Amino acid sequence: MNRRIPILLAAAFCGLILTAAAPPLERQGPLPLPNTLSAEEKAQGWRLLFDGRTFAGWRGLGLDHVPAKHWIIEDGAIKKVPTKDVPLQADGQPSAGGDLITVETFRDFELRFEWKIGRAGNSGVKYNVSEEMSLAMAPNRAALGFEYQILDDDGHPDALNGANRTAAALYDLIAPEGKKLRLLGAYNEGRIVFRGSHGEHWLNGVKVLEYDLGTPAMADRLAKSKYRTIAGFAERRTGAIVLQDHADAAWFRSIRIRVF
Repeated sequence: MNRRIPILLAAAFCGLILTAAAPPLERQGPLPLPNTLSAEEKAQGWRLLFDGRTFAGWRGLGLDHVPAKHWIIEDGAIKKVPTKDVPLQADGQPSAGGDLITVETFRDFELRFEWKIGRAGNSGVKYNVSEEMSLAMAPNRAALGFEYQILDDDGHPDALNGANRTAAALYDLIAPEGKKLRLLGAYNEGRIVFRGSHGEHWLNGVKVLEYDLGTPAMADRLAKSKYRTIAGFAERRTGAIVLQDHADAAWFRSIRIRVF
């Protein structure tokens, strides 16, 4: 018998195993374009809060304009310019920044957005925000409200201060569970559901936390948090959506909402 035949047969068999174990990847259709809505989404009541080109519908907290040196539109995303890169004014002083707030306010809603953060960066998406309370109690035009934390968990020291300060947490209140962050530099998909007294945070298709206002568990969390001295902080209200100016580079796009 030709000695090459078993070798060839074995090689062919191994090739079949490799082919079966690692089939070619198949596309499931084109990825949706950022800052667009499908016909199905429109039928479900979704609408865009950011058109991908302008700041229409947004302004600085406590301002009638966007702090243009701190917030820009880059490659179809709202970008927080890192404070270290913000140009100085003619007198040598830094240009004033602050959080970015929606012109509209919302009560019961589902919010979806895509986000990414710079290395060792920190930011957030806030909701149930009272602008009046924020201006009265918080410095530097920083919004007071529930916060969907945005963080480089591996690079920012806040991640060492507790799991309730890591990405997708309800900041300083509830830690996320079962989350899967994408690699730094890639966009993650965030989702917030806020309806009645019930809230949820989602990350990349996974619900990572939920809570109910007015419960003993939530009261206990609030009493242990940085918000414990702020009267009315957790009261249910019609509030704004806010992108946080936390000095670090952050990007937001495909921001869309549907109101219940």
